[in-house]
Amino acid sequence: MAQLGVKIGKLELKNPVMTASGTFGYGIEFADFIDLERLGGFIVKGTTLKPREGNDYPRMAETPSGMLNCVGLQNKGVRYFCDNIYPQIKDINTNILVNVSGSNPDDYAECASIINELDNIPAIELNISCPNVKNGGMAFGVSCKGAAEVVSAVRKRYDKTLIVKLSPNVTDIAEIARACEAEGADSVSLINTLMGMAIDIEKRRPALSIGTGGLSGPCVKPVALRMVWQVAKAVKIPVVGLGGICNATDAIEFLMAGATALEIGTANFIDPTVTVKVIDGINEWLDNHGCSSVHEIIGCLK
Repeated sequence: MAQLGVKIGKLELKNPVMTASGTFGYGIEFADFIDLERLGGFIVKGTTLKPREGNDYPRMAETPSGMLNCVGLQNKGVRYFCDNIYPQIKDINTNILVNVSGSNPDDYAECASIINELDNIPAIELNISCPNVKNGGMAFGVSCKGAAEVVSAVRKRYDKTLIVKLSPNVTDIAEIARACEAEGADSVSLINTLMGMAIDIEKRRPALSIGTGGLSGPCVKPVALRMVWQVAKAVKIPVVGLGGICNATDAIEFLMAGATALEIGTANFIDPTVTVKVIDGINEWLDNHGCSSVHEIIGCLK
């Protein structure tokens, strides 16, 4: 059996497979389907300093080979997470990461500093790229200056592994990745959802309450793969790849493009056991191709 362990900053993963925020709840929702401790890690849903109601319904729509969402970071705030959710998940023997978002750099930094005090949360993923939030989110992720500002503020108050989640809705994602690296990010993850739209032709209005939303699923994979490949060549820090991963073949493509670790998102809605199937599939492929370690294929693209 091949060696699957990888490292992201100070974060040691037993295998490269994690889950994408917003698609896996707080992990416990999937405990009936898989052994959570087999995962390299899981990333809980977006968490903000104060509670958020999210956007009005409808906020999800199916599209060809994918889905749109405009959930809008609905959550009960970081204090609720610390008091009510954390005690339920803290003893699960895998890496538990919190996806952190905010409306301004101070909000991000304050939320991160609160999570910094939780012993069994070894890393956060900084969401500077959510396209569903009108004030914040996307605005920070689309410019080097904005991204650097948030990463710098958080880095001053957060001393564990910091992964920054990048938006694909930009001209040059590698440039923004380098800006995050320069401000102390330990890793970047990409891609978040692409901006999209669907229309209800009977009602003559958008299918989503706020008009547009984030597109995810198999349809975004070629874009995600291209961006991971570009960013992996542009930065020295590890890259976490995501976007349309549905099986081991997809996962291996991302590893070959330069991703050190992966996140599986929308596919969890279709098959709640997909993560462990991908872990087994990577292992099988490595064995069949005479590889003793997953590191033999990370960034091997010729």
